[in-house]
Amino acid sequence: MSFTKSVYHIVFGTKYRQATIPQEEERKLYKILYDLMKKSGAFVYRVGGMPDHVHILVDITSKVSLTEFVKSLKQESSFLIKQDGSFPQWNGWGEGYGAFTYSMSEIPSVVKYISNQKEHHKKLTFIDEYRQWLIEMGISPDAPYFPKAE
Repeated sequence: MSFTKSVYHIVFGTKYRQATIPQEEERKLYKILYDLMKKSGAFVYRVGGMPDHVHILVDITSKVSLTEFVKSLKQESSFLIKQDGSFPQWNGWGEGYGAFTYSMSEIPSVVKYISNQKEHHKKLTFIDEYRQWLIEMGISPDAPYFPKAE
């Protein structure tokens, strides 16, 4: 019998990183994401974010690749968000995503980090945060997918 435990911190933004997730409706959007992930067999630790991006800490099933998981999540959630009517500015998710793996011992600190997004982003923009993560993960600023400073 095979067993995998793949805990990912997944981050993706709204199209053009526009603030299209109203704060008063964000829990509805997080519930949409949560329900879709649970339906796919994932274990969701935390969903949170800001008006222009989301953070997800999740353990996905080995039956689907990370790329397929995120692609499906973004497509299906965007469809449901458009149908909902609570997101009048919604124009979809942006291209791409970031995914970082963590050990079981790191889960509480990542959950806390995702829970404190509002406070965290008073000091750091989404793009600066993402750039910082990539550097911490050893990704060169010269890499083609490394976002340029705004």
